[in-house]
Amino acid sequence: MGILRVGVIGVGWAGQQHVAAYSAREDVELVAIAGKETEVVASLVAQYDIPQSFEDWEDLLAVEGLDAVSIAVPTFLHAPIAIAALDRGLHVFSEKPIARNGLEAHQMVEAARRNGRVLDVAFNHRQRGDIQKLKAVIDEGRLGDLYYAKAYWWRRTGIPTIGSWFTRAELAGGGPLVDIGVHVLDWALFLLGNPRPIAVTASTYNHLGSAGFGSGGLLKSGADDTTTFEVEDLASVFLRLEGGGTLLVEASWAAHRADGDSFGVTLYGTEGGADLAVRNYAPSGELHIYTDDAGVAADTSLVVPPGRGHDAVVEQFLAKVRGDDWATHDGSQATQLAEIIDAAYLSAAEQREVRLDEGAAPIG
Repeated sequence: MGILRVGVIGVGWAGQQHVAAYSAREDVELVAIAGKETEVVASLVAQYDIPQSFEDWEDLLAVEGLDAVSIAVPTFLHAPIAIAALDRGLHVFSEKPIARNGLEAHQMVEAARRNGRVLDVAFNHRQRGDIQKLKAVIDEGRLGDLYYAKAYWWRRTGIPTIGSWFTRAELAGGGPLVDIGVHVLDWALFLLGNPRPIAVTASTYNHLGSAGFGSGGLLKSGADDTTTFEVEDLASVFLRLEGGGTLLVEASWAAHRADGDSFGVTLYGTEGGADLAVRNYAPSGELHIYTDDAGVAADTSLVVPPGRGHDAVVEQFLAKVRGDDWATHDGSQATQLAEIIDAAYLSAAEQREVRLDEGAAPIG
């Protein structure tokens, strides 16, 4: 393939990362962007010399000669835009989560398979330097067999604006579990070697958001009121994994905790353990490896350079498009995460363990 002609739909923070990543590449021509924020669109067009811009995504998909599109819009639009793009023969790169739920995700996968195109989802946190370094330590065997992990993303006042689409169940599909918890699930399962989840037990809470606490205004998301909060503000999910391992995932937009935000993971293995803690979105977190040296506890602190974030995931998407194995890049892995989240919400609602094979429809 020669130069790939690409369009970007959505011009919020994530969309701007896609625009910057594509524009920096000599093998890509960014031919169009679409977004409702007219001033932002105009600024991006001027900054990156983008030939065409639109307000509506349908108009961008009609551009002749496109090879691929990035989708960086509210979650309820992921499935309709992706399916329309795939049916036009375009490769699709979507922001996380893949969709509001597993059913929509399955429909997207089916469209990718029906049209023989790549469907990929941006999990940029997996590309952090500290996550990649920890994965290398694991792959070297320094921790032995991993059997328990705790992964989390805690915000004190990080609701993305009460009243925005983020806090409306029909538009977002859920609260922090869908928004930031999907990142936690992705990097935790990645570190564990992607074991198959068997069962989920979860609890969700809505004590603070519904009372008006925690709207930190992280994103200006078109909020038209200050009261609508229909999703959870905290979720706790316990997963049983194939092979006997277990994983605890916590995600919260609002909590009475130390000021600031933090995310990370703790791993326990037969030969060692590890702890990664990232505070206030530092480019690199504090990474410790715990082992036993002839009966003496050893604590190794690793200094790791930052990762490449969206530059890396865009690069990987383009490599998949240029490759010859499109059928293996159909969004199935991101769909599994959507199914886990579906099971977690069902478990929380019915206060019971939910097996991942309950009511799951096969992909394709």
